[in-house]
Amino acid sequence: MWELIQANRRKSFMLFILMGMGLIMLGAAVSYYLNPAGMGIDGAVIAILIWIIMSLISYYRGASILLSASKAKKVTSEVHPQLFNIVEEMKIASGLPVMPEIYIINEEAPNAFAAGRSPKHAVVAVTAGLLARLNRDELQGVIAHEMAHIYNRDIRFMTLAGVMLGSIVLISEIFLRGMLYTGGGARYRSSNSSGGQGQAIVMIIVLLLSVLVPIFAGLLYYAISRKREYLADATGVRFSRYPEGLASALEKISGTKIEMRSANKVTAPMYIALPFSKGKKAAAGLRSTHPPIEERIRILRSMDGTGFLSYQAAYSDVKGEKSNIIPGSGLQESDDPGIRKAFDEAPDKRSVKRNAGDIMMMVNNYHFIECSCGLRIKVPPEYKKKSINCTKCGTVHTL
Repeated sequence: MWELIQANRRKSFMLFILMGMGLIMLGAAVSYYLNPAGMGIDGAVIAILIWIIMSLISYYRGASILLSASKAKKVTSEVHPQLFNIVEEMKIASGLPVMPEIYIINEEAPNAFAAGRSPKHAVVAVTAGLLARLNRDELQGVIAHEMAHIYNRDIRFMTLAGVMLGSIVLISEIFLRGMLYTGGGARYRSSNSSGGQGQAIVMIIVLLLSVLVPIFAGLLYYAISRKREYLADATGVRFSRYPEGLASALEKISGTKIEMRSANKVTAPMYIALPFSKGKKAAAGLRSTHPPIEERIRILRSMDGTGFLSYQAAYSDVKGEKSNIIPGSGLQESDDPGIRKAFDEAPDKRSVKRNAGDIMMMVNNYHFIECSCGLRIKVPPEYKKKSINCTKCGTVHTL
């Protein structure tokens, strides 16, 4: 497994360098067009500074930014004991050194993501809707998938590469909008009329770079993102030993039409499935960060074991191609403990919405009182009185 992680790190580093080179090349080209006398050096320096600053911010504060953008709240085991129990199980199964911090997002749409700069500084965030809809096997499958991202060191790369892509797109859009609104065309006509064909050629090259560099950087980012989702599925199944748990969870996640209000284009690639209903069932095009969920489900349900060899065989069968999604070092590992038995049945569908509401209330510090008459009283945190009456039987409860 360590060789697999090392291979993952090398590929991540190479991709990060390639995107950095694209950023520097774009900055130098734009600078050269605006000031040929500077030979593009000042633009390259600015691009490097942007790269360093944004990388440092994403490295040290990336997880906090993602959690804040998602409106996630850190919770204790009292809010959802089963969730903590499962995360602890998967921490032990994966051999991670530290148990990730656990957050809940106040959303009815089922989804989850992991973030952080290393296994020692990682977080797992799940929505209230996910906790309400999934049974134990399904929830374990999702948590195992997210723990696999942490184990494979995906979380750091995805944050850094996402920031890099954002920087490239930002520089490109600033330049192109500047060309549109500040008379770049006039400059071209002036230089061309005075015989400055060299300046015209430079402008065309810069325009091409401004359009093509973000596209190629995006395609690299999206391609590696899709591959990492496959690897997280394969690794997660090794941890949970139950492919159907993750397959069934993905089925439920893709089946909901509820949109995530807190998700956006920046945070979307971090989730186990695209958080927008239009993207959940869509086939993965070149600009998609996730493989089609239906395909992932078919692969998981085609597995006859829980090892990498079993996942690779199922992947090749479903995709109809012989290319390896699992690195060679991973395929050399033959340990496969087999598929375990299921834990329990699905939760009562009628209670799903009520359970999601209760979880969100607990996250927001509501106080719950179980009355002897069977009524569950939910007291909001802003309630200041020292007692409350049960609306069903009239019993007075001291707070």
